[in-house]
Amino acid sequence: MDEVTRDIQGEIPWCMLFADDVVLVDESRVGVNRKLELWRRTLESKGFRLSRIKTEYMMCDFSATRHEGGYISLDGQVVVQKDTFRYLGSVLQKDDDIDEDVRHRISAGWLKWRQTSGILCDKRVPQKLKGKFYRTTIRPAMLYGAECWPTKR
Repeated sequence: MDEVTRDIQGEIPWCMLFADDVVLVDESRVGVNRKLELWRRTLESKGFRLSRIKTEYMMCDFSATRHEGGYISLDGQVVVQKDTFRYLGSVLQKDDDIDEDVRHRISAGWLKWRQTSGILCDKRVPQKLKGKFYRTTIRPAMLYGAECWPTKR
C-alpha cells in the first residue's frame, strides 16, 4: 500500500488510511473531487478498484459562511451525500454532534449484554467472574471511542 499511496497520501489529517478505508478531507468540493479522481486513477493503475457503491461523502461547514454549489463525483458518477458516516467504529456527524455515536455505543453494549446474558444471569457463575466478564466485554463495547467525544455540558 505504501507503493500505491506514496504520491497521493498527502499530510495527515487531510488523508487518513486504515486497511481498505480511506478518508479524504479538503476545504472545497473541487479539492475533494480532485483528490478522489487522483485516488481512482492511481489505484486502478495498480490493479485496484475504488468502490462506486461504498463511496460516500459528508460535508461539514462549521463556520456556516460558505455555501459552495456542485457535487462530488467519481468517474462521472455522482457520489451520495450523507449526514453521518462510520469510520473505524465511530459515527461522525456533519453537525459536529455526538448523539449518533452515543446511540451506536449503547446499542453495541446491549448487543454484548444479550450475547453474554446466559453467563451474566447464571446463578452458578461466581459474582467476581461476572464482574470481570462485564468489564472485559460489555463496558469496552459501550465506551469505544468515548475518549474522543467533546463535552456537551
